[in-house]
Amino acid sequence: MQRLGRALLGGLVRARAWRPVPRRGAASGEEEQFVFPEYELEPVLVPERSEAVAVAAPRRKAAAAERRRGPAAAAATGRSDPSVSPSGVSCPGCGAELQCRDGAAPGFLPADKYGGAAGLRGAVCQRCWLLAHRGRAPRLELPPEQHRRAVLAALRRPPRHGRGPLLLYVLDVTELPDAVLPQLPVLLAAAGAAAAVAGVLVVGNKVDLLPRDGPRHLERLRRRVEAACARAGLRGAALAGVRLASAKTGFGLEGLVSRLQRSWRAAGDVLLLGATNSGKSTLFNALLRSDYCKSRAPDAVAPATVSPWPGTTLDLLKFPIINPTCDRIFRRRERLKAEAEKTEDQLSDEEKKYLNHLKKQGYLVGRVGRTFQRPKASPVVDFDPDMLSYSVDEDPGHSPQKREEKEEFTHNEVKDARWCFDTPGIAKENCVLNLLTEEEVKLVLPTRAIVPRTFILKPEMVLFLAALGRIDYLQGEKPAWFSVMASNLLPVHVTTMSKADAIYEKYAGKELLKVPMGGEERMKEFPPLVPQDIALEGIGTTEAVADIKLSSAGWVAVTAHAQEKLLLRAYTPEGTALVVREPPLLPYVCNIRGARIVGTAAYRTKRPPSLVENLKTTGSR
Repeated sequence: MQRLGRALLGGLVRARAWRPVPRRGAASGEEEQFVFPEYELEPVLVPERSEAVAVAAPRRKAAAAERRRGPAAAAATGRSDPSVSPSGVSCPGCGAELQCRDGAAPGFLPADKYGGAAGLRGAVCQRCWLLAHRGRAPRLELPPEQHRRAVLAALRRPPRHGRGPLLLYVLDVTELPDAVLPQLPVLLAAAGAAAAVAGVLVVGNKVDLLPRDGPRHLERLRRRVEAACARAGLRGAALAGVRLASAKTGFGLEGLVSRLQRSWRAAGDVLLLGATNSGKSTLFNALLRSDYCKSRAPDAVAPATVSPWPGTTLDLLKFPIINPTCDRIFRRRERLKAEAEKTEDQLSDEEKKYLNHLKKQGYLVGRVGRTFQRPKASPVVDFDPDMLSYSVDEDPGHSPQKREEKEEFTHNEVKDARWCFDTPGIAKENCVLNLLTEEEVKLVLPTRAIVPRTFILKPEMVLFLAALGRIDYLQGEKPAWFSVMASNLLPVHVTTMSKADAIYEKYAGKELLKVPMGGEERMKEFPPLVPQDIALEGIGTTEAVADIKLSSAGWVAVTAHAQEKLLLRAYTPEGTALVVREPPLLPYVCNIRGARIVGTAAYRTKRPPSLVENLKTTGSR
């Protein structure tokens, strides 16, 4: 019994025999920490189209110093010039107008890199550059309603070709029930666009993060999304459909493109809407590289900036939609048919390498190709005889290096075009991410397939999910199973109720509980955990009765014996939402586990295999 709570799980899966390793140098009387070898971090290959951001080692001193400097100081690292007028040119990464007047405002570019409208084409703001190259997320001083105003402005755009826009609502399936979806009818009414829209197509995104917990699990997920739409008032003709997809791994995207092309005659422009961190910008980039956009668009339109930090997109981004003529639809169907007949052995080495990378990233993978591509012209080398007079180590001042010209659309190409717009994400209220620093957000938001971690708890035992959530098993006759679905980098700690308060007091802000990070100074400003009592009745040892969703930090699926009554007490930080989700999102997730680890409350983890959607398999699945 004394060792039931001594388990810490975190990190990414690595197939290796399990052996608990005590923390070296632990002082006498300290809470013992175990390192699970199968969760050691591996180097991550991040291709250009991946949303993943490498997780840096915690730098608590630097994070504390940045918090002391405040949001304005963290926003910029270059010189500003208040005398210079805004450029009128938008940043292609986030949509903000480029300016060098205020380092804490959107679109800031240091004065020494600011060349006015003529020299800014293709330039990105400092914030997007830092997100892309340094993984930083500088704070901005934004009015609370700025994102919502940008969405309302997009909804109020005049109809294109006499047709209202199709709304493509991107919903994070791991965040069900979605906090923003019920606000959509209110937004449409406020914009006066309720009667003008061509419909709402809801995309349940990030299905790649969730394991297959049983037969027809995607059908169950789709029903959960449809139920959320019905509760939000989206039903009948207003709901154009529900699709499940992964903007990151490509699962379901070819089917989504085909569905969008079928709406060509009924809709004008397409607007991507959704909450922050739902994956809108990743989906925007994926559609930009697909058959949905004009063939020249990837060369003329820069991809949107993506990062785990909420609210990356600040204004509208867009690309022109291709007209799906009968010939193009036929050619596309032929390509899809031919690619579906390929096996993995028939792929090129580069395709195999990227496919294997995606398999490590998610459970569900899809291959997204392009039917309509322009042949790339051969590069033309300009001959400059003056350059022959200088050594390669010299830099002739009178012959500056020519900048690479970005392709641009002609007037005729876009005068009648329909556009796909990415809009700013709508902020979620009562969300734990609003309380975290950028380093903490990287640990909390899952960027790889979530590996279920299951524990068996007896009454008067406690489970911690980092220092962001806590579940006490107060009363019950028999043990129950608690399956944690959260970022693999978040630690889980199990202990007894008599020790729980002391452990939180001693280790919150430190390595054992990991998030928040920053020690006592960090915890002084972090809200306390507040409790909510939950009564459940088990339905069987193989099926969860409910999920306890600890805001956006993750959830715990509770499985108990049939008719077994449980009294639980769950905690989340003050000001965040705790939701009891019935029925659970993955009712059979408790069965995805290995053997019990001797002397602990934990079971060995098991990662189900990945599935490639549009690739012919040579054996049984």
